[in-house]
Amino acid sequence: MAAANAPIAMKEVLTLPSIGINPQFITFTNVTMESDKYICVRETAPQNSVVIIDMNMPMQPLRRPITADSALMNPNSRILALKAQLPGTTQDHLQIFNIEMKTKMKSHQMPEQVVFWKWISPKMLGLVTQTSVYHWSIEGDSEPAKMFDRTANLVNNQIINYKCDPSEKWLVLIGIAPGSPERPQLVKGNMQLFSVDQQRSQALEAHAASFAQFKVPGNENPSILISFASKTFNAGQITSKLHVIELGAQPASSAGGFYAINRRGQVLLATVNEATIVPFVSGQLNNLELAVNLAKRGNLPGAENLVVQRFQELFAQTKYKEAAELAAESPQGILRTPDTVAKFQSVPVQAGQTPPLLQYFGTLLTRGKLNAFESLELSRLVVNQNKKNLLENWLAEDKLECSEELGDLVKTVDNDLALKIYIKARATPKVVAAFAERREFDKILIYSKQVGYTPDYLFLLQTILRSDPQGAVNFALMMSQMEGGCPVDYNTITDLFLQRNLIREATAFLLDVLKPNLPEHAFLQTKVLEINLVTFPNVADAILANGMFSHYDRPRIGQLCEKAGLYVRALQHYTELPDIKRVIVNTHAIEPQALVEFFGTLSREWALECMKDLLLVNLRGNLQIIVQVAKEYCEQLGVDACIKLFEQFKSYEGLYFFLGSYLSSSEDPDIHFKYIEAAAKTGQIKEVERVTRESNFYDAEKTKNFLMEAKLPDARPLINVCDRFGFVPDLTHYLYTNNMLRYIEGYVQKVNPGNAPLVVGQLLDDECPEDFIKGLILSVRSLLPVEPLVEECEKRNRLRLLTQFLEHLVSEGSQDVHVHNALGKIIIDSNNNPEHFLTTNPYYDSRVVGKYCEKRDPTLAVVAYRRGQCDDELINVTNKNSLFKLQARYVVERMDGDLWEKVLNPENEYRRQLIDQVVSTALPESKSPEQVSAAVKAFMTADLPHELIELLEKIVLQNSAFSGNFNLQNLLILTAIKADPSRVMDYINRLDNFDGPAVGEVAVQEQLYEEAFAIFKKFNLNVQAVNVLLDNIRSIDRAVEFAFRVEEDAVWSQVAKAQLREGLVSDAIESFIRADDATQFLDVIRASEDADVYPDLVRYLLMVRQKVKEPKVDSELIYAYARIDRLGEIEEFILMPNVANLQNVGDRLFDEALYEAAKIIFAFISNWAKLAVTLVRLKQFQGAVDAARKANSAKTWKEVCFACVDAEEFRLAQICGLNVIVQVDDLEEVSEYYQNRGCFNELISLMESGLGLERAHMGIFTELGVLYARYRPEKLMEHIKLFSTRLNIPKLIRACDEQQHWKELTYLYIQYDEFDNAATTVMNHSPEAWDHMQFKDIAVKVANVELYYKAVHFYLQEHPDLINDMLNVLALRVDHTRVVDIMRKAGHLRLVKPYMVAVQSNNVSAVNEALNEIYVEEEDYDRLRESIDLHDNFDQIGLAQKIEKHELLEMRRVAAYIYKKAGRWKQSIALSKKDKLYKDAMETASQSGDRELAEELLVYFIEQGKKECFASCLFVCYDLIRADVALELAWMNNMIDFAFPYLLQFIREYTGKVDELIKDKIEAQKEVKAKEQEEKDVIAQQNMYAQLLPLALPAPPMPGMGGGPMGGGFAPPPPMGGMGMPPMPPFGMPPMSGY
Repeated sequence: MAAANAPIAMKEVLTLPSIGINPQFITFTNVTMESDKYICVRETAPQNSVVIIDMNMPMQPLRRPITADSALMNPNSRILALKAQLPGTTQDHLQIFNIEMKTKMKSHQMPEQVVFWKWISPKMLGLVTQTSVYHWSIEGDSEPAKMFDRTANLVNNQIINYKCDPSEKWLVLIGIAPGSPERPQLVKGNMQLFSVDQQRSQALEAHAASFAQFKVPGNENPSILISFASKTFNAGQITSKLHVIELGAQPASSAGGFYAINRRGQVLLATVNEATIVPFVSGQLNNLELAVNLAKRGNLPGAENLVVQRFQELFAQTKYKEAAELAAESPQGILRTPDTVAKFQSVPVQAGQTPPLLQYFGTLLTRGKLNAFESLELSRLVVNQNKKNLLENWLAEDKLECSEELGDLVKTVDNDLALKIYIKARATPKVVAAFAERREFDKILIYSKQVGYTPDYLFLLQTILRSDPQGAVNFALMMSQMEGGCPVDYNTITDLFLQRNLIREATAFLLDVLKPNLPEHAFLQTKVLEINLVTFPNVADAILANGMFSHYDRPRIGQLCEKAGLYVRALQHYTELPDIKRVIVNTHAIEPQALVEFFGTLSREWALECMKDLLLVNLRGNLQIIVQVAKEYCEQLGVDACIKLFEQFKSYEGLYFFLGSYLSSSEDPDIHFKYIEAAAKTGQIKEVERVTRESNFYDAEKTKNFLMEAKLPDARPLINVCDRFGFVPDLTHYLYTNNMLRYIEGYVQKVNPGNAPLVVGQLLDDECPEDFIKGLILSVRSLLPVEPLVEECEKRNRLRLLTQFLEHLVSEGSQDVHVHNALGKIIIDSNNNPEHFLTTNPYYDSRVVGKYCEKRDPTLAVVAYRRGQCDDELINVTNKNSLFKLQARYVVERMDGDLWEKVLNPENEYRRQLIDQVVSTALPESKSPEQVSAAVKAFMTADLPHELIELLEKIVLQNSAFSGNFNLQNLLILTAIKADPSRVMDYINRLDNFDGPAVGEVAVQEQLYEEAFAIFKKFNLNVQAVNVLLDNIRSIDRAVEFAFRVEEDAVWSQVAKAQLREGLVSDAIESFIRADDATQFLDVIRASEDADVYPDLVRYLLMVRQKVKEPKVDSELIYAYARIDRLGEIEEFILMPNVANLQNVGDRLFDEALYEAAKIIFAFISNWAKLAVTLVRLKQFQGAVDAARKANSAKTWKEVCFACVDAEEFRLAQICGLNVIVQVDDLEEVSEYYQNRGCFNELISLMESGLGLERAHMGIFTELGVLYARYRPEKLMEHIKLFSTRLNIPKLIRACDEQQHWKELTYLYIQYDEFDNAATTVMNHSPEAWDHMQFKDIAVKVANVELYYKAVHFYLQEHPDLINDMLNVLALRVDHTRVVDIMRKAGHLRLVKPYMVAVQSNNVSAVNEALNEIYVEEEDYDRLRESIDLHDNFDQIGLAQKIEKHELLEMRRVAAYIYKKAGRWKQSIALSKKDKLYKDAMETASQSGDRELAEELLVYFIEQGKKECFASCLFVCYDLIRADVALELAWMNNMIDFAFPYLLQFIREYTGKVDELIKDKIEAQKEVKAKEQEEKDVIAQQNMYAQLLPLALPAPPMPGMGGGPMGGGFAPPPPMGGMGMPPMPPFGMPPMSGY
């Protein structure tokens, strides 16, 4: 059946590889398609990603780096669901993402694995696990909800689908399972139907199911049906059934087809071919009833004749009701025509019965909506019966199709209802007219915009303006807001308002429409401002204040503003400096703030010029404005320029006010000084005082000098400057010399008492009386800083001046250190018992007073330093004055480590003198253990061991209070160990009260091993003593002797360990047995194995076994028995209770080739796998096979098999091999093992035996195929055809490619859908692989388009007789241009002529030109003309030039035809004239539309004497030829008779045109009169508007003026002249001047 007639249409929408999808990922597990909107592909290489293809934009795939096991796209929206298994578990993690918003919507971790999932609705996911089914909504935070449990019939089934009806009340789950043994290829389908309302399930057998909607006859509501298909195998027959069951009522859903994706990545769309399905059912299936019902239900074409025939039969049988129903349900409304209505109208009405026409209309109303003609006819009946309510009901129910005719009919009874009909019918002019009648003009704009209609807006606006000016404004504003711009010019609208003196309305309109402030509205902006400046200046001022216009005529508006007294606006609009100066001096009428703001718009130079003019005109009056301007714009104008301006007019007041505002933001010293100067000169003393006190930026020296020169009566500004910037001496001198002592006292007492010392010092320099100074000091008292005061007096040797002041402070209880320092200095200088003061006064500073005493009395300095613990100062003064005894006593008493370190430093040149005094005086005098300990520690820290030993011998060995001190004895021995080891043994013997263990360890560290041994022995530390002998003295003999002497287990244990370390294993074992020590058994075992003393090891392990129960001990004992070949004792031992790790022991024995012992162990523990391997090593193959059978392990079978192969025991090897090759992973290894040893026949026999196994898998079939390919190629093809479904085709493809079996390789490529490779193989190895029918099937399925052209070359070279057949197959896939190019280059273009004829309908340039070339060569002009007419895509001019000189006339005629089609009229006509084809020439001239060509052809015919052709040309080119030219040529050449028919026709035509013009003229004059009358009415309403407008505005148009088309009368055409005839009125009528 041809594809065009097929009932189902299939087309390729997309190929996934073409958008970058790797073909290896086009599988069921990687591709999902939940709806016709999205395809989702999961890729795992080169990186994990998910590709989403939107079917609306398939060439723009969205690729995201996502790792998941499965990905599903939502059916409707860009929402992606992902599923991934958690590592190490069987749980699945589910996530839902919104791709557009880039957010995660929900996630959930399922407790069990999800085996199938699917979007069952745009808002719901269905999840199927091994036991249950869940629903998970994407809305809210809900978790998956369990719906039902799976029934038993779905156990071990592969779930392939899950669906629900739209209400989600009925759910169906479908799975498949392996078929019956009789027909395993037929899978078994199982279905579970679940009712949510009843919570019940029903198990059914089905392979597929779907829900549908259908209205069952007799039911009011549509029903939900479930349809499911089943296929069963019974009695050797396959039975297929389709079941349809009604479930309930539910709304419907429709689909237009389905999408499918195949393995090649093609996305195919299958849809119903509406044009062919009904003819298919009626023709191919021969089921007329089904065809009619299908056409009626689906509204499909193809059954028209059957329906019409049935309708006529019913009508003839007077079955009008049935005929009406058939007409109502007729497919595509073929019977719902005026003829049908007329047919029912023609039926006579029987009395008492419903008229057939009403029956027909009633049936149509129950079935749905009437068409336009039916609606009009029914409404005419209803209107005639005055039943308007029926029309309203039908319109409300949308039963009638509205039309303009229906609206006209209803308008006679109801205008509102008619308007509704007009709107529905989109009768736009009628709707606008209706709205205008109702005065709902705003609705006109809304409706016109909706429907795209353009009414006469100007007429509407004029109409509204007469009665409602404000409504006219609103209407005009609505027009201005229309999309595409206002339909009426804004200026025209404004003039309409102004003609009626509606200035406010015109202003309101313009302000609204001019809001965008566009340059093209400059004229209107100027106009609205002019109108209001003349009439309402305050309105104009408000408009300008808003700043909404910027494109108007500014100079013109500026002049009008100045005339209206709006000086600020005038300033804003003037751009010339003289105009600005003229206006700006009117400060009396300008608001100051506005004037200041205006200055901000001027340039710096113009602003300064205007400021000078204002100051010149009225300095006092305008000073405040100038100051305000300078303040506001000082940054733009420049502070220096402003200052110069004020200085130029010597206005210190202005300078004061200006700088006062700028001062807070300026850091310029000059600015601050000028402000101080201006304030001083204007008498603003308080301001001077404030600035000098607060400012940090003025020049202090300059300001001080200015204030001193100014001699202000108030000295506070000068005090501020001098106090802040350190000019106190200058201030004091100025005030003292100017007799301003009161300010001196005020400064010291109130301003800054801290500077009183400087004041006192300057007064002393100025020789001020002491009484004044003392009084000044006492007046300040405690506020006075003592230290600088003492310093000032001390510098001038006037310290005694402060005695009274200091004593007064002490008497008041002052504890100030400076007070007491100064008093102490005075007492020391006066030698008034200074020792008492230094020891009793707690407040003075020891360093300060001590420093003061050093040169006066060093002993007093020591006293002061001792009191303050001034270590460095005391050391320096005692060293300097050789007071070492005082220094030693102080150092011992201080007990300070840092001080000791300093005085005992080797760099101290006085260290020896100090040590002598410490040993001889300080320590003997001390009774404090802490002081002695600190001194000893200091000697140790200073690394003075010899001095320390000398000191300690005096303290410890001589009878003293510290002789038995434990710590000192330890210290003495330890010091001797480090400093004088020869004394250590003597100290050990003489001293008893020391720490033996600790001292012994120190002796060991210092390598005094004999002394350490003596110490440990003295304190009975035998283990430490023997360790010294073993580890340090390294004498095992002395250690053994010592062990025999003390007889301690711990000592023997240490000796044994040492012997073990030295390699004396047997001696060590003997010592361990004496010590009864089992702790070191691991080391003993390791050493015994290294020394190979297993008999001694047996004795030791038997001792150890009595103490510990360790698996290691028992295991090593068995191993030792095996090494000394005591197998019998091994058997006895393993039968007794033990904790040996027999498995590890057996493995160890096996690894060391002790196979007999290993056999005993493995047999005992039933480790058949190891036993089998052991028996193999012992060459006991039969036993090994028996053991392997018990082990039943692939590894064991493999090892035994390989061993049997090596031993050439092939029978046993095959037994083992059959158990190995069923494991996929081991199959290849077995095959390689056999092949490497050349056992090819045995291997093939093994594989052939494996085909019959129950567990035979794809690998066996594939490997056998590879073996056939290598060793028995004659069996390969048979094997491939028998087991093609059970082969790993890619692997076998590689094998066939390697072995060059091309026919088999091609067959495999076809089976694997690798059509590209199959085609390439056939073409490269055609002698063996080519078959024409097979290659045609392959060619149409290849994906690489280059292979099409390679196939063309292949057939051209090897099978040219079949090339057209091949090209016809590829016609829909190849580029025809390229094919033609290939054949043209090969020189065999005619060979593919049938192919080119078949594809010429595509109108391809190369094909057209090739065929035209062939037709020209064959001189087939009929086919050539047909080709040119039907297919215009070729080089027309080139072809015409090629054949215009052809020897055949018809060929040249074709050339002329081509020129005519190409618009080259002259060439076409010339060619036709040359061949005397006059008819063609005339037709060409007529079609050209060129008057000159037509008239030239007339002249040619006259010249050639072709009178008949002349007459024919006049009619053929009637529209082009001018009458005067035709008549002139005819008259001059005596052909009037031949031209007379043309003349008659011409006169008749133009007479009719004149009549029409006269009629139009009369109607136009009537319209002019009506407009003139309307203009007169308008003029009568106008006022004096024209007089109010300024000169810049245009005057309103006057009636009668304008250049409209109706201004003059009808102009007659010019009189005809020439040809010897006098001028005459046109058309034989008298001249007309107008109507």
